[in-house]
Amino acid sequence: MDYRNIAIIAHVDHGKTTLVDAMLKQSGTFSDREIIEERVMDSNDLEKERGITIYAKNTSINLGEHKINIIDTPGHADFGSEVERVLRMVDSVLLLVDAYEGPMPQTKFVLRKSLALGLKPIVVINKIDKPSARPDEVVNMVFDLFSELKATDAQLDFKYIYTNAKAGVALANLKDVPKDLQPLFDLILATVPPAPQDMDKPMRMQPVNLAYDTFVGRMAMGRIHEGTLTEGMPVTVIKLDGSRERHKITKLFTTHGLRRTDVERAFAGDVVHITGIPNINVGETVAQDAEADALPAITIDPPTLTMNMYANSSPFVGKEGTLVTSRQIRERLLRELETNVGLQVEFPEDAEYVQISGRGEMHLSVLIETMRREGYELQVSQPQAIIRERDGQKEEPYESLTIDVPDACAGTVIEVLGRRKGEMTHMASTHGTTRLEYSIPTRGLLGYRMAFITATKGEGTLSHVFSHYGPYKGEIVRRQTGSMISGFTGKTLAFSLANLQERGTLFVGPSTDVYEGMVVGASAKESMVVNPIKGKHLTNMRSSGSDFAINLTPHVDMTLERALEYIEEDEFVEVTPKSVRIRKRYLTEVDRKRHGVKKA
Repeated sequence: MDYRNIAIIAHVDHGKTTLVDAMLKQSGTFSDREIIEERVMDSNDLEKERGITIYAKNTSINLGEHKINIIDTPGHADFGSEVERVLRMVDSVLLLVDAYEGPMPQTKFVLRKSLALGLKPIVVINKIDKPSARPDEVVNMVFDLFSELKATDAQLDFKYIYTNAKAGVALANLKDVPKDLQPLFDLILATVPPAPQDMDKPMRMQPVNLAYDTFVGRMAMGRIHEGTLTEGMPVTVIKLDGSRERHKITKLFTTHGLRRTDVERAFAGDVVHITGIPNINVGETVAQDAEADALPAITIDPPTLTMNMYANSSPFVGKEGTLVTSRQIRERLLRELETNVGLQVEFPEDAEYVQISGRGEMHLSVLIETMRREGYELQVSQPQAIIRERDGQKEEPYESLTIDVPDACAGTVIEVLGRRKGEMTHMASTHGTTRLEYSIPTRGLLGYRMAFITATKGEGTLSHVFSHYGPYKGEIVRRQTGSMISGFTGKTLAFSLANLQERGTLFVGPSTDVYEGMVVGASAKESMVVNPIKGKHLTNMRSSGSDFAINLTPHVDMTLERALEYIEEDEFVEVTPKSVRIRKRYLTEVDRKRHGVKKA
């Protein structure tokens, strides 16, 4: 049997996981008795809820005598570290591109990584069933992108195919009659080179992904580059610092469909999971020969955002969660480091917080959301871009930003991005939609998504990916509103909220528990202390107009992502299993006066 190893890469929501579903179903991988869910590869609860892939996962299908190992990679830029690693163990990639949207920032990011490794992608133009699809035009856009990224002549001569992943069909030519995915299977076998199978050399493999299993411990997933790997084999682990350790492979697994199968032997070219090495890390080399050379190291782009994580210290601490201490939070983050390679965690001495750094707001928010579902209570500070110094000059991360908005909204978006230090690199209008491309500091995008949704009435799309480090752009104003801060503890009342909603936007509804120092809304002007629990003064006298009905505007439900975008430097997001609250660091009257917070 020969092995063909491919990764499916694309921008978020272009249909990677749906295509993998169809490939699994049509290859005969599942039996007739198995019930197959939609987006079956999205096994994590958060992935199913958000409809995106967060963690890279591998599967395989058999086509005759050929085993196709398929890696489903994340499409969101914040999880790019997952993509960077898996590209090192494949021989080709399927580059999925939406038949209407064309190449997007993440498409460019993952394609650049693929081309740099010398891979020759197969381009898949997906969602050709869209009424607005323009597949031939998108093929030309992809070719231009290849040229822009300085692809070689061989890479520029890429093969392409059209698909409707939802219907499970592929077409070599748009005039063909849609039937199934067989044209795609034929193209993979004809284009993807078989993995080299040098069985005479001693075994070497390199982990690109990590997992943890309650029964077998830490697992490493990677491709066998040379030789034969057997269960019980003594191996040498060559660490990233050059040191060597002796271990023994206790369990060996390969994948068929979604099933992990325990095997005694695996061969060069195959993708396997191994256990028995408790401190194995991504990029290290597992070798049969104690004197073997290390495989080339895997490099991952550094984090661009950082925030501080604290144990919850609000008056409501312990009401909803069971894991509330600093020690428990630190232990959980240490476990996260075992598998989340793109995350960095620092434990400053004598500090009450832990500093966590990641690739973007979603990368960090997924970690926080996972922890709250496990029963943790914590609070986090405002995300900050990581500023560095080079040759005596301050540098900050920049993002490649792509926006599609209705023509009528373009002017507003351009004005705001200009204030946020964005520089337009491209602008084009087609069919009533304007596409804007920007180079903008990461700081300029923090807190912008909510304002963007409001400005475009929910009709715009925004996507971005880390581009480079560039000159520091100076001060950027993120928020032009203040906060309404509760000066009392109790339950909110509709009478009080009706008066407060005239001053700005509320984050809480009636009968909500609040405490002194909790942010209950956004003020249109400066920050102010308010009383959201004040009731109507009752008397035994009746007067005209005293019994008018109270009309409350629906409040803004503060999700975790919205809260992280909203907060300023002097605010925390309090996260518990059932609630997301915003609170001021300064609670006392002296602190309020010092920081210019007025009373309503």
